[in-house]
Amino acid sequence: MPDWSYHGIFKPILSALPPTLSREFIHRGMNVIASLPFGMGSHVINFLGREESSPLLHKKLNTVEFVNPIGLSGKIDPLLSGTKAFSNLGFGFLEIGPVTVEKTDKFTDPIFNRKENEIIFPTRAESIGVEETIKKLSALRKKQPIFARLSGSFEELEYMISKLEKYVEGFILEIAEPTLLSKTKKPIYLAIDGINVELLTKIDSFSGVVIEEDVVENVKKLRGKGYEHTIITVGGVSEPQHALNILDAGADLVIVSDGYVFSGPGLTKRINEALLDRIQYTPPPQSGWFAYWLFGLFIVIGGLLALTFSMTTVILPYDEFFLEMSRQSISSFNERIMLFMAHDRMTLAGTMISGGILYMQLAKFGVKKGLKWAKQAIDAAAIVGFLGIFAFIGYGYFDWLHLLFWLVLLPVYIYGFVKTKNIAGTPASANRNNDAVWKRAIYGQLAFVLLGFAFVLGGIVISSIGVSTIFVSTDLAYICMTPEMMNAFNENLLPVLAHDRAGFGSALLSVGLLVLMLSLWGYHQGNKWVWWTYFIGGLPAFIAGIYVHFAIGYTTFIHLLPAYVALLLYVLGLALSFTFLHKKHN
Repeated sequence: MPDWSYHGIFKPILSALPPTLSREFIHRGMNVIASLPFGMGSHVINFLGREESSPLLHKKLNTVEFVNPIGLSGKIDPLLSGTKAFSNLGFGFLEIGPVTVEKTDKFTDPIFNRKENEIIFPTRAESIGVEETIKKLSALRKKQPIFARLSGSFEELEYMISKLEKYVEGFILEIAEPTLLSKTKKPIYLAIDGINVELLTKIDSFSGVVIEEDVVENVKKLRGKGYEHTIITVGGVSEPQHALNILDAGADLVIVSDGYVFSGPGLTKRINEALLDRIQYTPPPQSGWFAYWLFGLFIVIGGLLALTFSMTTVILPYDEFFLEMSRQSISSFNERIMLFMAHDRMTLAGTMISGGILYMQLAKFGVKKGLKWAKQAIDAAAIVGFLGIFAFIGYGYFDWLHLLFWLVLLPVYIYGFVKTKNIAGTPASANRNNDAVWKRAIYGQLAFVLLGFAFVLGGIVISSIGVSTIFVSTDLAYICMTPEMMNAFNENLLPVLAHDRAGFGSALLSVGLLVLMLSLWGYHQGNKWVWWTYFIGGLPAFIAGIYVHFAIGYTTFIHLLPAYVALLLYVLGLALSFTFLHKKHN
């Protein structure tokens, strides 16, 4: 669940529910998505949240590999009801527990202190018991290391270590029992509250320590006393800068806890992007990016040509050849048929120009910098666009110009696709704090995500109409004719109109995918190119799409309502995002 949905949609609802009910509702819901068959769940989660980690953040500690240093506290998911979902949310590792031998009979709700962004967790461990824990772990397709925090007597700890050893990569103990180290080959870490001389003599035999109080100060003290083993911290992180401070103090791994609840599920991603931003790694330009840029340029040129025709002749000679009728004859029969065709063709032209601009921007500022998400956005939209050519012939009309355009674009796209097949870069971000700019930008991102979804849905609906009924009721009211009357006038007229309608729907679907994926994956603080892409890329589609309706007198409110709503989302997104996307540093 990304921040735009958590803060913009779900958090207000969840805050009104009892803490445990709210937690289980969201965790179980996320787990349902993660459990979709054929691996679809992980793809859905990745599509919405994009949680990949850069290889530059990978590290190895005590023989365990971590894709990044950020983990999740077991207190967030004590019943393991959301573990399958959390394994897809970009964490470098997960803590589970505290695990006890027997299931906890009764437990109390955690107490939320929303003013201080703090959760007071129950002092008694909330546990599903070791046997149920094993069942959960057995069904889990692990994507990162799991550490089990154990709670109980010496004998219980010994028993749980033997039972859980093959399911986890390490253990966290809350009592200093060095003799337990001989019971497993897995690393064991000791949870501590403070630093003193007596403690230093006990912890040296453990693989490391887990610090839970005054984390920055205690990490500095421990490193200052020459401690060289692994240090893990729990808590004290509600924004990326907190995690950076802890790692700078000398910690190796950071476990987020209550800050994850208040800041949102995007906290992990934001920390990893901030870590990558500090590295300031600049890869060489990705080969093949220019082919993608040319692909977008050709679409812009095609859109400009289509715009010119829509404002002049409307139909071309090969249209007249197929219709066996001149445009003057059609206008003489019913002028509004020609105006309606101009309406569809101008909206298609504006959409093509907007789409081409988005392709060009993604190529130059995304693919060129080696960002995998930008390539995938281009590929998804381009492939859908190419397949859309089959929608054009839903009523039997396929014009040669579309085929020629398709044949020009295809080799350029294929060249770019092949040259960028090994692209693997992940984004960095200048965002460090949960300031007012970031909070406002969440709603800006939500507006653009909704806009992208609206375009995708609109493209699907319009394409479907184009290959089926062709018209909606307001179209027929504007033309003042039924399809049967138009068909009786010229039996080839409906295929041409269907071709135009399906073509526009296909183009809108492709552009919708570009807007959606740009909003989901490219929305990072300091990416001012993203804001300008929205602004400049959106103008042709909105201006052409709305202007032509007023130019031809097709101003039915219900017909234009989707365009008005889309325009509102566009303006809101631009206004709420401006400072965030132009702000390079906090």
